[in-house]
Amino acid sequence: MSEATPLAPSGLFSVLGDKGDSSLKDWLALLKPRVISLVVFTGAAGMAVAPQWPSIPIGLITILCICIGAGAAGAINMWYDRDIDAVMRRTNVRPIPDGRMPADSALVYGIALSVLSVVVLWLATNALAAGILAFSIFFYSVVYTMWLKRSTPQNIVIGGAAGAFPPMIGWAATMNSMAVLPVAMFAIVFLWTPPHFWSLSLYACKDYDKAGIPMLPVVKGARHTRWQILLYTFILTAVSLWPSFAHECGMFYTVTTSLLDLGFILCALRVLMDQQDATGVSLTKDKPARFAFRYSLAYLFFLFCGLLVDRVLLS
Repeated sequence: MSEATPLAPSGLFSVLGDKGDSSLKDWLALLKPRVISLVVFTGAAGMAVAPQWPSIPIGLITILCICIGAGAAGAINMWYDRDIDAVMRRTNVRPIPDGRMPADSALVYGIALSVLSVVVLWLATNALAAGILAFSIFFYSVVYTMWLKRSTPQNIVIGGAAGAFPPMIGWAATMNSMAVLPVAMFAIVFLWTPPHFWSLSLYACKDYDKAGIPMLPVVKGARHTRWQILLYTFILTAVSLWPSFAHECGMFYTVTTSLLDLGFILCALRVLMDQQDATGVSLTKDKPARFAFRYSLAYLFFLFCGLLVDRVLLS
């Protein structure tokens, strides 16, 4: 624990049981801000590509609620995973395992923000958007974190749905209905998640093994994981072009996505052909997997940018 940690603000944090040794930065860290940024972007994209836009205040409230809801799920995740976070090098500096914050405070914080985000979104927009947000928080906090993550190597495949809901929330908030395009956006994020996280798990395999998390490389081995990354990348390629085949997008999206898909396939092939020993462990410190992980982040961002340009600027 840092010797010069600034005191948290009084008020809410005192009610939550903060002992005074948690900084505002720690409370923000519980929300997983790096994850939130991508979630908020895809949610805003779902709202922007809808046939009609909400007013600016309603749009900002929707984005804020998606942000708070995603952060709340992250806080509950950190509360539940504090035992495994403590033994993983990648996560042992988080506020709870590092001893900077009481676990119960994080749980109350996460639940309070969950309820707040859903209620505000319901009052500001409609029950459909609020219901999808509530289900996404439940799915990530309970179905993925408390059940799938520690019980099956398919945790990422099924659990990926949690991070795929924001485009549907954004669309529903303004349209109060569902359509082909937001479902296609959900499917893209859903199928993007396995190759994205399996690339990470290849070079973080020892951490997951140490924590007892049955990630695919731990249970099935690195070779099997590399093939699965390639397989899901091909599936993602097909689904990413669904908006084009459904005549929901034009040529700009089709060309942009095709180029991005080609790059992702090349990354997956590099991961597959990475030099390995007899057990399938990389001899190059999984450099292709690290690059594929970083590329996957850029892939999703630019794919949704292409969708926004096509639907908003060129339609």
